[in-house]
Parts: sequence; structure tokens; C-alpha cells
Amino acid sequence: MRKNDVIIVGSGVGALQLAVHLPTQLNVRIITKSYINNNNSYLAQGGVAAAVAPNDHPYLHYADTLEAGRQINDHASVYQLAEEAPRIIEELRRFHCKLDTNDINELQLGKEGAHSQARIVHGGGDQTGASIVDCLLNKISSNVRVNENELVYDLLVNEEGRCYGVKTFDENEEVHTLTAPHVVLATGGCGELYTFTSNSIQSTGEGIALAYWAGAKVKDMEFIQFHPTLLYTNGKTRGLITEAVRGEGARLVDDTGNYLMDGVHPMGDLAPRHIVAQTIFHSLKNNHPVYLDLTPVPNFEQRFPTVAKLCRKYHFTNKVPVAPGAHFLMGGIETDQRGSTSVPGLYVIGEAACTGIHGANRLASNSLLEGLIYGKRLAHYIKNQKREFNIKLVPKHKPPVNLPSHRLPEIKEIQGQMMENAGIIRHEKSLQRHLSWIESFKLDQWLRVDFAKLSKKQWTTIAMLQTSLLITRAALERTESRGGHYRSDYPFESENWVREHTVQCIKEMRGNYEPAKS
Repeated sequence: MRKNDVIIVGSGVGALQLAVHLPTQLNVRIITKSYINNNNSYLAQGGVAAAVAPNDHPYLHYADTLEAGRQINDHASVYQLAEEAPRIIEELRRFHCKLDTNDINELQLGKEGAHSQARIVHGGGDQTGASIVDCLLNKISSNVRVNENELVYDLLVNEEGRCYGVKTFDENEEVHTLTAPHVVLATGGCGELYTFTSNSIQSTGEGIALAYWAGAKVKDMEFIQFHPTLLYTNGKTRGLITEAVRGEGARLVDDTGNYLMDGVHPMGDLAPRHIVAQTIFHSLKNNHPVYLDLTPVPNFEQRFPTVAKLCRKYHFTNKVPVAPGAHFLMGGIETDQRGSTSVPGLYVIGEAACTGIHGANRLASNSLLEGLIYGKRLAHYIKNQKREFNIKLVPKHKPPVNLPSHRLPEIKEIQGQMMENAGIIRHEKSLQRHLSWIESFKLDQWLRVDFAKLSKKQWTTIAMLQTSLLITRAALERTESRGGHYRSDYPFESENWVREHTVQCIKEMRGNYEPAKS
């Protein structure tokens, strides 16, 4: 069997971009818990933000990103991202990615919330993620092997604190161990922690838990973006309606026909996502349904084939009922600008990473862009590292512990509790209630067990509880409202928090927690 040089956990845009740009002499293994194209990236409708229009500039993209992120972004990182974006688009075109153009081969550019310019590059109308994923899959070389339907349940960390591999369950729940000098988590976000979400069913946040258990710092977990417009019928959300629909003229209206966002924000229906989502949430709480009026959108069926198909499936035409749902995690595993974490040998890219790009609220269509830029950047870094694998392959000693006798919650219970107590609107009482609920399952005891003794479902539940706990603790700590984090008991932004972040890290042994404010 060939030795692995790089293990990539996940198969979204960041993972594939990394694999494409790594040197072909490296042996690369992608491990994904489902099929290679079953991920949030493939579902992404909107597009990739880039200042490619003659009247646009990276500085304007930078300024819009900071405004959406409520100014707690890492400014230098944001400017580098905005400056590199046009080159990333040029590269996609060289790769023959199917991006939408006009009759003279100029890119068609859409506009989305909180953008001051039309700068959203899209493909297949509202199938941009699929266009890019398919493009990158076609560029994968033979040095890359893919393990589908395999779940990473633990990271191997030696006595020196270095990550050197992973342990996995395959589709038959058999255990495997794989080693490599470079382990990259590209596991996406955690939308599946909530009842209402736009995310793939795979987005359970386990990458955050894995890195945390391995000793990595986790940052700004309170910042969850709720997308304003998911199709909502019979008490359930059924799928995403991209913000680009509003960019083409669709309007939010209440049950009396009034425009919902008039007088709420100067940008109206294209206000930052947290403002639109909170406005819709308040209307629904007051028993006033909200609809997206599609009639102003020219050539709706042609421009948005995915959304049109969704609307037809549920028998809606001109006015579609909508509700907000969990969409994107701005926080995550703290990394530097090449993807390195506080654990040597462990890297994170994409939504699971907290790079400082998004601040308190992600600017629309910066997510695919981030994955593309950081995937390529990390590939360049790994390429320049020594290939020799002289790492002590001895894991930390963990004494055997019996399985706890108490039950774990059902996944639907976690989702319901998170939506109710740590969702769009938060309060100290609800967060404390939720914290007590999580702690009632004695997570620390489960974390001392050899995970190989668990079923996939048990392990997934434990990982979801862990990530929920990280979100809840961070939300309790940040005593203000900013971006995707709204506290009804602290409804305004606070100057005391403008340069502060919530950081959580674990001590020597799984189950001993050390929250810290930085």
C-alpha cells in the first residue's frame, strides 16, 4: 500500500481545490463520509464574489466584507482575499469551468445582499457549486485516491502533540487507521445542528469536534448565519432560495402585501443577511407569514432553474412562503492564513476554519471564494515542506473506560433544542437552559470512551453535542449582539467586544475543557 503524504477529510470545493493544486508526486487521500459530490459546495446556488467588473475594485469588495462582518474581521486577510479573487476566477475559466457568460463571452454578474456592486460570478444560473465541483473533479490526477462512505472518528495525536493521521469507520463500521504528515480537515459547517437549515444532511459539525478534541483552538462559534429565504411549508423548510433571486428583483412581502424590508434598512431586501433573517423571524413569531414575490424577476425559470424546480415541486409560483434557516458558520477552528491550526500537522480549510475573513456575518458568495483561495494557498505551502515522515507514531495513552449507561439524545432532539435556545434569537436564560440540557448527557464521560466501541450514530450524536456545546458557551460569553449573533438581553453592539473573540481550547485529556476569552 502506498504511504499517504496528505490526508484530506471532506470533499467540498476547498478539499478538491487543494487536491488539484498539490504536486502529483505526493500521494493524496480524500476521505468523505458520503459520496464525493454530496456536500454543501455542490448545493451552493449563488456564486463566487470577485471584483472583475470595470467599475468594481477589490477595495470595494473588501469594504463590503467588513461591513457585513461588523468590522471584527481580520482586515489584512480580507483584503488579500478580495485582491486574489479575480485571479481565482481567471483560473476557473482556464479550467473550462462552466460559468455564465453573455454573447461576447463576458461574465454575467449578479448582485446579492450587502454588496455595493454586481460582482457575483455564477454558473448554470443557480448551480454554481455543482459547476465548480464538477470542474475540479475533472482536474483530479491519479495521485489522488478517494475513500467514499468512510467517517473519520478520531485524529491521531502523538505524545509531542503532533497530528499524524486518522481513524475511520467504513460503510460496514469496520475500523481503519491511516497516517500522513499532513492532515487537512475540510469538513464544512454545522447547519444540521438546527431543525431549519439550508445545508446538506452531512453538515453535522463533526470536524469542529475532532479538531477540538485533538487540542486545536476553536474561535467565534457564536456566529451562525441564518439564510433568510428557505421555502417554508407545513412547518418545515424544504430548500434554499438563493439571495440572487432578490438581487434580480424579487421582494419580501408580509401577509397583508406590504414590503417587509421597507424602512428596516437602506439596502431593503438586499440588507445584510442577519438583518433580513431577524426581520422575517420576528414576523413569523407574530403569526404573520412572509412570502417572496417572484413576479418582478425576468426570465425566472431560465435564470434560476434549481429554485424554479423547487417551487414547482411544492406547487408555488408567484409568491413563495419563506423562513430563515441555519446556513453558514463564521467561526470554527482557528487557523492562520495558510490553514495551519494550533496542532502541528493539522490544517483546516473551508467553512470549518475560522480565518478571520467573515467576522460576525459572512458576505454573500464569499464562501466558495474562501475555499478556492485557501485550498490553493495550502497546496503551495505543503508543496514546499519536506516529504520525509519522521514522526513518532505513538498515540497518547488513554486508559480503557466502559460505555456509560445513560442514554444519548436523538439527533432531532438536538436540532429542536438548538433551534429554540441557541438559534436566531438568544437570551441568557435560554442559553443556560440549553447548556444544562447538554450537560445532562454527561458528555465528559462519553469522551473518555474508546470511540471504536461506538456505532456511527452514537459517535455522530456525541460530536453534534460537542459542537452544540461550543456554540452555546460562546453565545453565553459574548454579551452583545453582532452579525449572526443576536442576544435579546443585549440587543446592541458593544465597543467592549469590537476587538474581542471567544476562544475555547481543551486540556490534556478529552473531556477537560478550558474556555478562554482573548
